[in-house]
Amino acid sequence: MTTLLITGGAGFIGSNFVRYLFERDPGATILNLDSLTYAGVLATVAELDLLGDHRFTKGDIRDPEQVDDLVGQADIVVNFAAESHVDRSITGPSDFVTTNVVGTTVLLDAAQRHGVEGFIHVSTDEVYGSIPDGYADEDAVLRPSSPYSASKAGSDLLVGSYAATFGYKAIVTRCTNNFGPYQFPEKLIPLFATNLLDDRRVPLYGDGLNERDWLYVDDHCAGVAAVLAKGVAGEIYNIGAGNETPNRVLVDKLLAMFDMGEEMIDYVPDRLGHDRRYSVNIDKITALGWRRQRTLDEALARTVAWYRANEWWWRPLKERAGLA
Repeated sequence: MTTLLITGGAGFIGSNFVRYLFERDPGATILNLDSLTYAGVLATVAELDLLGDHRFTKGDIRDPEQVDDLVGQADIVVNFAAESHVDRSITGPSDFVTTNVVGTTVLLDAAQRHGVEGFIHVSTDEVYGSIPDGYADEDAVLRPSSPYSASKAGSDLLVGSYAATFGYKAIVTRCTNNFGPYQFPEKLIPLFATNLLDDRRVPLYGDGLNERDWLYVDDHCAGVAAVLAKGVAGEIYNIGAGNETPNRVLVDKLLAMFDMGEEMIDYVPDRLGHDRRYSVNIDKITALGWRRQRTLDEALARTVAWYRANEWWWRPLKERAGLA
Protein backbone atom coordinates (compact mmCIF):
# COMPACT_ATOMS: atom_id res chain seq x y z
CA MET A 1 0.00 0.00 0.00
CA THR A 2 1.14 3.54 -0.71
CA THR A 3 2.17 5.79 2.16
CA LEU A 4 1.84 9.52 1.50
CA LEU A 5 3.26 12.33 3.57
CA ILE A 6 0.96 15.35 3.31
CA THR A 7 2.47 18.49 4.80
CA GLY A 8 0.05 21.20 5.87
CA GLY A 9 -2.65 18.56 6.00
CA ALA A 10 -4.60 20.29 8.77
CA GLY A 11 -5.00 23.41 6.67
CA PHE A 12 -7.57 24.28 4.04
CA ILE A 13 -6.32 22.67 0.82
CA GLY A 14 -4.24 19.99 2.53
CA SER A 15 -7.12 18.65 4.62
CA ASN A 16 -9.41 18.61 1.59
CA PHE A 17 -6.75 16.65 -0.28
CA VAL A 18 -6.58 14.10 2.54
CA ARG A 19 -10.34 13.66 2.28
CA TYR A 20 -10.06 13.35 -1.50
CA LEU A 21 -7.44 10.60 -1.17
CA PHE A 22 -9.37 8.57 1.39
CA GLU A 23 -12.56 8.76 -0.69
CA ARG A 24 -10.73 7.16 -3.61
CA ASP A 25 -8.34 4.87 -1.73
CA PRO A 26 -9.67 3.98 1.73
CA GLY A 27 -6.68 1.68 2.27
CA ALA A 28 -4.08 4.40 1.90
CA THR A 29 -1.78 5.37 4.75
CA ILE A 30 -1.50 9.12 5.18
CA LEU A 31 1.10 10.78 7.35
CA ASN A 32 0.02 14.34 8.10
CA LEU A 33 2.59 16.90 9.27
CA ASP A 34 1.21 20.28 10.30
CA SER A 35 2.44 22.89 12.77
CA LEU A 36 -1.14 23.89 13.69
CA THR A 37 -0.54 27.59 13.36
CA TYR A 38 -3.64 29.79 13.46
CA ALA A 39 -4.79 28.32 10.10
CA GLY A 40 -4.31 24.67 11.08
CA VAL A 41 -7.35 23.42 12.96
CA LEU A 42 -7.27 20.57 15.49
CA ALA A 43 -10.98 19.90 14.96
CA THR A 44 -10.18 19.20 11.31
CA VAL A 45 -7.55 16.66 12.36
CA ALA A 46 -10.11 14.85 14.52
CA GLU A 47 -12.41 14.51 11.51
CA LEU A 48 -9.60 13.14 9.34
CA ASP A 49 -8.75 10.52 11.96
CA LEU A 50 -12.16 8.95 11.32
CA LEU A 51 -11.60 8.45 7.60
CA GLY A 52 -8.81 5.86 7.51
CA ASP A 53 -5.19 5.22 8.44
CA HIS A 54 -4.42 8.84 9.22
CA ARG A 55 -1.35 9.51 11.36
CA PHE A 56 -1.03 13.11 12.48
CA THR A 57 2.18 14.71 13.70
CA LYS A 58 2.30 18.23 15.05
CA GLY A 59 5.55 19.62 13.76
CA ASP A 60 7.36 22.00 11.46
CA ILE A 61 8.73 21.42 7.97
CA ARG A 62 11.72 23.52 9.04
CA ASP A 63 12.74 20.81 11.56
CA PRO A 64 15.27 18.52 9.77
CA GLU A 65 15.10 15.65 12.29
CA GLN A 66 11.32 15.48 12.36
CA VAL A 67 11.06 15.81 8.60
CA ASP A 68 13.71 13.15 8.01
CA ASP A 69 11.86 10.64 10.18
CA LEU A 70 8.53 11.14 8.41
CA VAL A 71 9.92 11.35 4.88
CA GLY A 72 11.78 8.10 5.53
CA GLN A 73 8.41 6.38 6.03
CA ALA A 74 6.78 7.79 2.88
CA ASP A 75 6.55 6.72 -0.75
CA ILE A 76 5.27 10.13 -1.89
CA VAL A 77 5.45 13.66 -0.46
CA VAL A 78 2.85 16.32 -1.29
CA ASN A 79 3.83 19.70 0.14
CA PHE A 80 0.89 21.97 0.97
CA ALA A 81 2.60 23.50 4.01
CA ALA A 82 2.99 27.24 3.60
CA GLU A 83 2.35 30.63 5.08
CA SER A 84 -0.16 31.85 2.54
CA HIS A 85 -2.02 35.05 3.45
CA VAL A 86 -0.75 38.02 1.47
CA ASP A 87 -1.77 40.64 4.05
CA ARG A 88 0.15 38.82 6.79
CA SER A 89 3.22 38.62 4.56
CA ILE A 90 3.22 42.40 4.21
CA THR A 91 3.23 42.98 7.98
CA GLY A 92 5.51 40.04 8.88
CA PRO A 93 7.45 38.53 5.97
CA SER A 94 10.07 36.55 7.92
CA ASP A 95 7.88 33.52 8.64
CA PHE A 96 6.94 33.37 4.97
CA VAL A 97 10.58 33.18 3.92
CA THR A 98 11.59 30.59 6.50
CA THR A 99 8.54 28.35 6.10
CA ASN A 100 8.07 28.59 2.35
CA VAL A 101 11.72 28.62 1.28
CA VAL A 102 13.74 27.02 4.09
CA GLY A 103 11.00 24.50 4.94
CA THR A 104 10.66 23.40 1.33
CA THR A 105 14.44 22.92 1.16
CA VAL A 106 14.38 20.71 4.26
CA LEU A 107 11.64 18.57 2.68
CA LEU A 108 13.42 18.33 -0.67
CA ASP A 109 16.70 17.37 0.93
CA ALA A 110 15.10 14.55 2.93
CA ALA A 111 13.03 13.30 -0.01
CA GLN A 112 16.02 13.22 -2.35
CA ARG A 113 18.23 11.43 0.20
CA HIS A 114 15.59 8.82 0.97
CA GLY A 115 14.78 8.27 -2.70
CA VAL A 116 11.09 9.07 -2.22
CA GLU A 117 9.47 8.17 -5.54
CA GLY A 118 7.45 11.36 -5.97
CA PHE A 119 7.46 14.92 -4.66
CA ILE A 120 4.65 17.37 -5.50
CA HIS A 121 5.14 20.99 -4.46
CA VAL A 122 1.88 22.95 -4.39
CA SER A 123 2.39 26.59 -5.34
CA THR A 124 0.38 29.55 -6.61
CA ASP A 125 -0.31 31.56 -9.75
CA GLU A 126 0.68 34.67 -7.77
CA VAL A 127 4.34 33.96 -8.63
CA TYR A 128 3.62 35.27 -12.15
CA GLY A 129 2.52 38.67 -10.87
CA SER A 130 -0.18 40.72 -12.50
CA ILE A 131 -1.21 39.61 -16.02
CA PRO A 132 -2.73 42.64 -17.82
CA ASP A 133 -3.84 40.61 -20.85
CA GLY A 134 -3.92 36.99 -21.91
CA TYR A 135 -2.56 34.37 -19.54
CA ALA A 136 0.66 33.03 -18.03
CA ASP A 137 2.19 29.81 -19.35
CA GLU A 138 4.26 27.66 -17.02
CA ASP A 139 7.46 29.10 -18.49
CA ALA A 140 6.39 32.75 -18.01
CA VAL A 141 8.76 35.11 -16.22
CA LEU A 142 8.15 35.17 -12.46
CA ARG A 143 7.26 38.65 -11.20
CA PRO A 144 5.96 38.21 -7.63
CA SER A 145 4.53 41.34 -6.04
CA SER A 146 4.29 40.43 -2.35
CA PRO A 147 6.61 38.77 0.19
CA TYR A 148 4.22 35.80 0.09
CA SER A 149 4.40 35.28 -3.67
CA ALA A 150 8.15 35.98 -3.69
CA SER A 151 8.70 33.26 -1.09
CA LYS A 152 6.61 30.83 -3.14
CA ALA A 153 8.55 31.71 -6.29
CA GLY A 154 11.77 30.98 -4.41
CA SER A 155 10.51 27.59 -3.28
CA ASP A 156 9.36 26.75 -6.81
CA LEU A 157 12.84 27.46 -8.14
CA LEU A 158 14.38 25.26 -5.45
CA VAL A 159 12.13 22.37 -6.47
CA GLY A 160 13.17 22.85 -10.09
CA SER A 161 16.82 22.93 -9.08
CA TYR A 162 16.54 19.53 -7.36
CA ALA A 163 14.98 18.09 -10.50
CA ALA A 164 17.74 19.55 -12.69
CA THR A 165 20.75 18.95 -10.42
CA PHE A 166 19.91 15.56 -8.95
CA GLY A 167 17.49 14.24 -11.56
CA TYR A 168 14.99 14.10 -8.72
CA LYS A 169 11.33 13.35 -9.49
CA ALA A 170 9.90 16.63 -8.23
CA ILE A 171 6.96 18.50 -9.78
CA VAL A 172 5.48 21.96 -9.13
CA THR A 173 1.79 22.80 -9.42
CA ARG A 174 0.55 26.40 -9.50
CA CYS A 175 -3.10 26.89 -8.66
CA THR A 176 -5.37 29.89 -8.93
CA ASN A 177 -7.43 31.25 -6.00
CA ASN A 178 -8.96 28.34 -4.10
CA PHE A 179 -12.21 28.39 -2.17
CA GLY A 180 -14.51 25.86 -0.55
CA PRO A 181 -15.18 24.14 2.81
CA TYR A 182 -12.70 24.41 5.69
CA GLN A 183 -11.03 27.60 4.42
CA PHE A 184 -9.81 29.85 7.23
CA PRO A 185 -12.25 32.79 7.42
CA GLU A 186 -9.69 35.52 6.77
CA LYS A 187 -9.76 34.77 3.02
CA LEU A 188 -12.22 36.63 0.80
CA ILE A 189 -15.01 34.12 0.18
CA PRO A 190 -15.30 32.59 3.68
CA LEU A 191 -14.83 36.00 5.32
CA PHE A 192 -17.57 37.56 3.20
CA ALA A 193 -19.92 34.58 3.54
CA THR A 194 -19.59 34.42 7.33
CA ASN A 195 -19.90 38.20 7.66
CA LEU A 196 -23.12 38.13 5.65
CA LEU A 197 -24.43 35.27 7.78
CA ASP A 198 -24.02 37.67 10.71
CA ASP A 199 -25.55 40.63 8.80
CA ARG A 200 -22.15 42.36 8.81
CA ARG A 201 -20.70 44.40 5.95
CA VAL A 202 -17.90 43.03 3.79
CA PRO A 203 -14.59 44.90 3.18
CA LEU A 204 -13.70 45.29 -0.50
CA TYR A 205 -10.26 46.55 -1.50
CA GLY A 206 -9.94 49.59 -3.76
CA ASP A 207 -12.39 49.78 -6.65
CA GLY A 208 -13.15 46.07 -6.48
CA LEU A 209 -12.00 45.41 -10.04
CA ASN A 210 -9.02 43.20 -9.22
CA GLU A 211 -9.61 39.99 -11.16
CA ARG A 212 -9.02 36.43 -9.98
CA ASP A 213 -9.61 32.94 -11.33
CA TRP A 214 -11.64 31.15 -8.64
CA LEU A 215 -10.94 27.40 -8.35
CA TYR A 216 -13.13 25.13 -6.22
CA VAL A 217 -10.93 23.17 -3.81
CA ASP A 218 -12.24 19.74 -4.90
CA ASP A 219 -11.28 20.54 -8.49
CA HIS A 220 -7.84 21.59 -7.31
CA CYS A 221 -7.43 18.34 -5.38
CA ALA A 222 -8.35 16.40 -8.51
CA GLY A 223 -5.72 18.36 -10.43
CA VAL A 224 -3.00 17.56 -7.90
CA ALA A 225 -4.03 13.89 -8.00
CA ALA A 226 -3.80 13.93 -11.82
CA VAL A 227 -0.27 15.33 -11.62
CA LEU A 228 0.61 12.74 -9.00
CA ALA A 229 -0.58 9.95 -11.28
CA LYS A 230 0.52 11.22 -14.70
CA GLY A 231 2.78 14.26 -14.27
CA VAL A 232 6.29 14.37 -15.71
CA ALA A 233 9.19 14.81 -13.29
CA GLY A 234 10.71 18.27 -13.38
CA GLU A 235 7.65 19.88 -14.94
CA ILE A 236 5.33 22.65 -13.77
CA TYR A 237 1.54 22.42 -14.12
CA ASN A 238 -0.87 25.35 -13.82
CA ILE A 239 -4.25 24.43 -12.32
CA GLY A 240 -6.99 26.97 -13.00
CA ALA A 241 -10.74 27.01 -13.54
CA GLY A 242 -11.21 29.61 -16.27
CA ASN A 243 -13.36 31.59 -13.83
CA GLU A 244 -11.64 34.97 -14.12
CA THR A 245 -13.96 37.30 -12.21
CA PRO A 246 -13.56 40.84 -10.83
CA ASN A 247 -13.90 40.89 -7.06
CA ARG A 248 -16.83 43.29 -7.34
CA VAL A 249 -18.74 40.78 -9.49
CA LEU A 250 -17.91 37.97 -7.06
CA VAL A 251 -19.26 40.05 -4.18
CA ASP A 252 -22.48 40.66 -6.12
CA LYS A 253 -22.89 36.89 -6.52
CA LEU A 254 -22.47 36.41 -2.78
CA LEU A 255 -24.80 39.26 -1.90
CA ALA A 256 -27.48 37.77 -4.15
CA MET A 257 -27.27 34.48 -2.25
CA PHE A 258 -28.17 36.37 0.93
CA ASP A 259 -30.77 38.66 -0.69
CA MET A 260 -28.60 41.65 0.20
CA GLY A 261 -27.43 44.65 -1.79
CA GLU A 262 -24.57 47.12 -2.23
CA GLU A 263 -25.24 48.69 1.16
CA MET A 264 -23.38 45.70 2.64
CA ILE A 265 -20.10 46.62 0.89
CA ASP A 266 -17.48 48.57 2.81
CA TYR A 267 -14.91 49.91 0.35
CA VAL A 268 -11.50 50.02 2.05
CA PRO A 269 -8.07 51.34 0.90
CA ASP A 270 -6.36 49.03 -1.56
CA ARG A 271 -3.78 46.48 -0.41
CA LEU A 272 -0.11 47.35 -0.98
CA GLY A 273 1.23 45.75 -4.16
CA HIS A 274 -2.23 44.44 -5.06
CA ASP A 275 -1.97 42.62 -8.41
CA ARG A 276 -4.71 43.67 -10.82
CA ARG A 277 -5.33 40.41 -12.66
CA TYR A 278 -4.29 36.75 -12.60
CA SER A 279 -4.86 34.25 -15.40
CA VAL A 280 -3.06 31.04 -16.33
CA ASN A 281 -2.88 28.68 -19.29
CA ILE A 282 -4.08 25.21 -18.25
CA ASP A 283 -3.33 23.26 -21.44
CA LYS A 284 -0.73 21.05 -19.70
CA ILE A 285 -3.02 19.91 -16.88
CA THR A 286 -5.95 19.32 -19.24
CA ALA A 287 -3.64 17.15 -21.39
CA LEU A 288 -3.45 14.83 -18.36
CA GLY A 289 -7.22 14.39 -18.56
CA TRP A 290 -8.18 16.87 -15.84
CA ARG A 291 -11.24 19.13 -16.15
CA ARG A 292 -12.97 21.27 -13.56
CA GLN A 293 -16.22 19.67 -12.45
CA ARG A 294 -18.19 22.64 -11.12
CA THR A 295 -19.06 26.07 -12.44
CA LEU A 296 -18.29 29.09 -10.30
CA ASP A 297 -21.95 29.57 -9.36
CA GLU A 298 -22.37 25.89 -8.40
CA ALA A 299 -19.22 25.90 -6.30
CA LEU A 300 -20.13 29.16 -4.58
CA ALA A 301 -23.55 27.77 -3.66
CA ARG A 302 -21.97 24.62 -2.20
CA THR A 303 -19.45 26.71 -0.27
CA VAL A 304 -22.02 29.07 1.22
CA ALA A 305 -24.19 26.08 2.17
CA TRP A 306 -21.23 24.52 3.99
CA TYR A 307 -20.56 27.67 6.02
CA ARG A 308 -24.26 27.95 6.86
CA ALA A 309 -24.23 24.37 8.19
CA ASN A 310 -20.88 24.44 10.00
CA GLU A 311 -20.88 27.46 12.25
CA TRP A 312 -19.30 25.27 14.93
CA TRP A 313 -16.13 25.13 12.81
CA TRP A 314 -15.66 28.71 11.67
CA ARG A 315 -17.07 30.87 14.46
CA PRO A 316 -14.39 30.02 17.07
CA LEU A 317 -11.72 30.68 14.44
CA LYS A 318 -13.10 34.14 13.63
CA GLU A 319 -13.38 35.02 17.29
CA ARG A 320 -9.83 33.85 18.04
CA ALA A 321 -8.45 35.79 15.05
CA GLY A 322 -10.34 38.96 15.99
CA LEU A 323 -12.49 38.79 12.84
CA ALA A 324 -15.86 38.40 14.55
